[in-house]
Amino acid sequence: MPANKTISLQDAAALIPDNAVVTVSSSSGLGCPDATLKAIGERFRESASPKNITTIHPIAAGDMYGIDGIDHIAEPGLLRRVIAGSLPSGPSSAPSPKIWRMIYENQIEAYNFPSGLIFHMHREAAAKRPGVLTTVGMDTYLDPEQLGGKMNDATREDLITRVEFDGRDWLYFRSIQSDVAIIRGTTADENGNISMEHEGAYLGAYDQALAAHNNGGIVIAQVKRVVSAGSLAPQQVRIPGVLVDHIVVDEAQKQTTQTQYNPAISGEIRHPESIFENADWGPEKAIARRAAMALMAGEAVNLGFGISALVPRILLEEGLADAVTWVIEQGAVGGIPLLNFQFGCAANAAAIVPSPDQFTYFQGGGFDRSMLSFLEVDKYGNVNVSRLSARPHITAGVGGFIDITANARNIIFSGYFKTGGLRLSLEDGQLKILQEGKVAKFVEDVEHVTFSGRRALQTGQNITYVTERCVLRLLPAGLTVIEIAPGIDLERDVLSQTDLTLQVSSDLKTMDARIFHPEKMGLTLPAK
Repeated sequence: MPANKTISLQDAAALIPDNAVVTVSSSSGLGCPDATLKAIGERFRESASPKNITTIHPIAAGDMYGIDGIDHIAEPGLLRRVIAGSLPSGPSSAPSPKIWRMIYENQIEAYNFPSGLIFHMHREAAAKRPGVLTTVGMDTYLDPEQLGGKMNDATREDLITRVEFDGRDWLYFRSIQSDVAIIRGTTADENGNISMEHEGAYLGAYDQALAAHNNGGIVIAQVKRVVSAGSLAPQQVRIPGVLVDHIVVDEAQKQTTQTQYNPAISGEIRHPESIFENADWGPEKAIARRAAMALMAGEAVNLGFGISALVPRILLEEGLADAVTWVIEQGAVGGIPLLNFQFGCAANAAAIVPSPDQFTYFQGGGFDRSMLSFLEVDKYGNVNVSRLSARPHITAGVGGFIDITANARNIIFSGYFKTGGLRLSLEDGQLKILQEGKVAKFVEDVEHVTFSGRRALQTGQNITYVTERCVLRLLPAGLTVIEIAPGIDLERDVLSQTDLTLQVSSDLKTMDARIFHPEKMGLTLPAK
């Protein structure tokens, strides 16, 4: 008879020792073992244990929309340190997650490392290798010559060092051995074999389980159901039972944020394109349209959260849904990436690969183009997406941004030129500023260098910044305005609205007026 590995959530929580290093597999609500994290928080509030644990989250665990993730354990005395690729965030109308308040109030130590590198640190730990040597993150806030990935004054230990090896400078990310891995799947058999047939991504659950197991730790797998031994076909099994010590069951676990179950997310069915909504008419759609115009048919294109996530809907509306292949960090290849807090999932994907493998693809620059968003841009073309002290609750952290941008050949950053009370009108193919924004997005120096413009110029990357009123390129002479929207005055609405000295192209163009009409554009993409 197979050993019964199923235990209660309360018994699983009791397995976490004081001072443990706990790695958690999740991406916001996607793949989040929420019930297990909740049980750990409840145990601490009842018994003051476990104490002083370190948690590792390659991608965020939880958000502010019903699945609380890391906020279940965001308690002084419970958490000592967090190492995360990203953390829960949300709109300014929502309350700040507890974890961010703890970080900004210096109640815990906090490191924000790129998601892909955290996954690869697990692989190195599993193989008992010392760590990762990489140029990913060089000249950003990860670089020890800047902040070394530290997120507050309470964080002092250096986990990243600059080293010279084989005649080159590298960033060295040390492996971190974990005592506990908490992962999630759909089905477990009695032997602990885990399948993920209802999951929208495999994430890095296998690597996290392997890292804990190979270093003498325990692996806890949260699933929806348990079946008899031998029920799972071997090609279904994503985590073999030899790595799994304990199983907990949460029959109500959501597939992802605000989504109980959508079989198109897990690749079990395909939705007709007609069910997907077009982007709402407004300035963000105009920005996404201009970004879409830079694409070439046949490209593999990475997509980030924010305004950029609207670009697939632009292509869908224009009858070009299959013109490019979208690749996102959670592992989806192809299909239609979903929006808002379902971002990270794609319906109708052609393939779903483990996140660590997807990040190897990204770090090596194997794709054609990346479309990302920005919080701030400075005089060097540096971009910040990882820290904004004035509004920490809307800042998720770096995520896969640095993994993606380090060696990307072509990057389009999208965002507003200014925010804070900005009111715009799009009429008759013209953009009019009814009320100027109070918050500059193009600033003298960004708070965090998440993308290094100086390094991009050195390595020959092609960098474009698309806003509602103008398009800029990063050139050796500096940030250069290459297009302005129809209806916009260059001096009044662009040059005088930033303290930066912007260059202006000698071949300044007007943005295509079709962008600013609500009707379909009749967009075509040149062949790659």
